[in-house]
Amino acid sequence: MPRPQSPFVVQRRKNVKTYILSINPSSGVPARICAEWQRKSFQNLPLALAQYRDPQNKSAANAGAFALIEHLKKAEGQSRLPSDQIQVGAWLEKFTRIEGNPRGARIIAKSRPYSINTIIRYESLYRVWIKDDPICKLRMEETEEADALEFISRLANRKMVRKDLEYKMAGTESLEKVIKFLRMAFKEYQRQHPKWHNPFRDVEPPQNTRKVDRDALTEDEVVSLFSPGVLNDVMELAVAASMFMAGLRRGEVFSLKPEDLDWRTPQIHVRRAWQNFDRKAREMGPTKSHAERLAPFDEVLQEAIKKLWEKNGKHEYVFSFANGSTPGPSWIQGRFKKWMKRAGIELNGRKITPHSSRHSLASLLEARGVSLRYIQDLLGHSDLKTTKTYLHSTEGTIREVGKKIGEAMQGPERMEPGNIRKIS
Repeated sequence: MPRPQSPFVVQRRKNVKTYILSINPSSGVPARICAEWQRKSFQNLPLALAQYRDPQNKSAANAGAFALIEHLKKAEGQSRLPSDQIQVGAWLEKFTRIEGNPRGARIIAKSRPYSINTIIRYESLYRVWIKDDPICKLRMEETEEADALEFISRLANRKMVRKDLEYKMAGTESLEKVIKFLRMAFKEYQRQHPKWHNPFRDVEPPQNTRKVDRDALTEDEVVSLFSPGVLNDVMELAVAASMFMAGLRRGEVFSLKPEDLDWRTPQIHVRRAWQNFDRKAREMGPTKSHAERLAPFDEVLQEAIKKLWEKNGKHEYVFSFANGSTPGPSWIQGRFKKWMKRAGIELNGRKITPHSSRHSLASLLEARGVSLRYIQDLLGHSDLKTTKTYLHSTEGTIREVGKKIGEAMQGPERMEPGNIRKIS
């Protein structure tokens, strides 16, 4: 008699302390989802299961797999329509929460589950621009293209009132976001009702030609940030280096753990990030791209982290104060402006924010002839297939800039090889 198939398979990756799992049809999860959930990292588990994303042993990995199976079953069950009488408003509201989201189980299976920020954005769009519109009272089954066009016409001229002040629809960008949200939601309904005519199928959102809202620093300006008197302590040096030389997002910087640092290669394993970083309700989750990646680990950053640990001790997270707490969004926002001022960097109308560090690194590498495909990979904008090649291609450039930064940190005197200026 053949042995029953296990509901899941958990495997430990070779040479690293991480686990992957595969879900089998015997788990009770629909076959189409099982087919897509094969050999996936635990970092891709949904936010509701964030506590299972970093299993330290096989037992913890098994517990995470069981929890995921139950979550997928629940999401699949709740996504089914109770009847074909559901109204537009009720259907759209389903997309403003994690549990029972019509797309939930399917995108989880593709390893791209919703983040908190996405749900918050959907909830805001629905509440501010859609909730009180007449289209919400129509049944999904009876909504026609004319209703969609009338809604867009009303939306373009809509005003919202706050504290006795009137605000019109906030231009092309807001209109684009609302229409894209509706197209996504109505397309999902059509997946469950193939014979139904989608009224938003042929409605294209307006094209937003607004320029990128952040600018980049020049190479000389980046180097000037590391000059004496700009970064006042070793925490500031380490954080600035991780942003400008490794291209990490703020939420990724402060989620780094000691085991993420490979001192031999050297490189940084970017496995997680704080979700909803700017709000009190932040949670640990996957990176924005929902994929692990590797980032450069330059000598300047290595030495800064060593000095940081000597001063504050080694804690759960790399960038920790002596009491084990980590810097928050207000810490980096306030200091970033001071760094610009101390370095004598003139903004001249440019919008320079902490996220500009990533734009600055990308511009620097592009100017040195590095392929855009590899730059996107380093910054987490694509999968990991070319990460190793990309790091090999750019390590010389980053090392050269790191040398300039090391020299700038010495002030007038040149830095001896392997010697990093001491910062208290």
